[in-house]
Amino acid sequence: MALGRTWSVALVGLNGYMVEVEADIGQSLPAFVILGLPDAALNEARERIRSAAKNSGIPLSRRKITANLIPASLPKRGSGFDLAVAMAALRAANDIRPTGRTVFIAELGLDGRLRPVRGILPAVMAAVQAGYPDVVVAQANLAEASLVPGANVSGYRTLARLVLDFGADPQELALDFEPDDADDDPGASGEAAPCPDMADVSGQGEARRALEVAAAGAHHLLLTGPPGAGKTMLAERLPGILPDLEDHESMEVTAIHSLCGLPSSQVQLLRRPPFENPHHTATAAAIIGGGSGLPRPGAASRAHRGVLFLDEAPEYERRVLDALRQPLESGELVIHRSAGTAAYPARFQLVLAANPCPCGKASGKGLDCTCTPIMRRRYLARMSGPLLDRVDIQLQVERVSLADFGQGGAEEDTASVARRVRDARQRQVQRLGPLGLETNSQVSGRVLRGELRLAPGVTRILDHSLERGILTARGYDRVLRLAWTLADLGLRDAPDANDVGQALALRQATAAAA
Repeated sequence: MALGRTWSVALVGLNGYMVEVEADIGQSLPAFVILGLPDAALNEARERIRSAAKNSGIPLSRRKITANLIPASLPKRGSGFDLAVAMAALRAANDIRPTGRTVFIAELGLDGRLRPVRGILPAVMAAVQAGYPDVVVAQANLAEASLVPGANVSGYRTLARLVLDFGADPQELALDFEPDDADDDPGASGEAAPCPDMADVSGQGEARRALEVAAAGAHHLLLTGPPGAGKTMLAERLPGILPDLEDHESMEVTAIHSLCGLPSSQVQLLRRPPFENPHHTATAAAIIGGGSGLPRPGAASRAHRGVLFLDEAPEYERRVLDALRQPLESGELVIHRSAGTAAYPARFQLVLAANPCPCGKASGKGLDCTCTPIMRRRYLARMSGPLLDRVDIQLQVERVSLADFGQGGAEEDTASVARRVRDARQRQVQRLGPLGLETNSQVSGRVLRGELRLAPGVTRILDHSLERGILTARGYDRVLRLAWTLADLGLRDAPDANDVGQALALRQATAAAA
């Protein structure tokens, strides 16, 4: 009997590592041992593999089988190693021919069928990048795995059909068993739900303009106003005016959704920016990521290249909100747990919505408000100063007047606004491309005061605000980024004093209203 070898992939976060699977059949009593830091799901593979092989007509050896997953120091988790271990054990018994550098990623059912696993897209990407383009997956994962450029992916429904192609004797194989397509179909259409139209928002000209500016420069946004003013409606329409994702962005977003097991990733690349709207009772692990064992991605990573909307933001735990400060600056979340460390991309647009006070009636004259000044202060103080300092646009949204309802569909639709946003983004790419940047929100202070430095007369009002302590140094840079976005929307080569003044007003609208 020979030593059987196959290959699979272990995922740590979005990073995949090649795992060599060895199987040896010893001259001793029947047993099945899996080595190499397997988790509970992988340890349970022993019984799944034995049953799957028996019901496929190619039972495993009755002697002791030892499977070793290399490198042994790398934690292995999940059921995606089932197929690789089974093929290595069958090769060790000379039931199949050598598998070469083929990578196997699938879960086995007791009846011998191959079942899909989560994270197939990043796993296949890692295999191709490591020089292993030949990959075998479950039929239900075939469409998703085939999205990876350069991958030679084969999909199978049963173990019997797979081992037949690898030289097993067809006399004993259970080839007559063929599961229904519905059993393997993940049930995903891959079509993104249509975005709500901007034309549905009545009035709110200032808020609509702020939303357009936020989309054009990928700026963060805070909307403060009474209940029913349209804050949620505006936030839900932001993804619709954002440009489609580029190829590399689409691969990143689809890989995250694949790792989370979301059905939207299982047919085609996601071309539209994602939208995440977690409830205000969500924990830090749900927003940032975490969990037992190796940390899983949270809503912030699922919103990568899209929008993370936190409605009723002051109702979130303060530590949850403050945990967003680091990814707002770096665009990445590095989560440390006892079982390991995982890094997930998290370059999202943050949209916060808040009432002016706990009762929500403090806008305007606030005559109906029953909250004391200290209650209002404590309520809004749940959004810390350092967090708000990272939010570029802070706007007070007022109630919609009766006249706004009589406009009869006179508001601009999403397509019209999206065209202006797309044109502004193209101007940014032309200007910032040589610097390795894509949007104004990514421009550092060094660049703003270097290559993109404005004349002293243009920034006079901004310099005065900094000297008086109204703005921090971070706030100063963020106003300059807003000014560049306003110039891009106005098709100007550089901001003028009016753009800087408008940018400062967009950032201080909430403070002025308070």
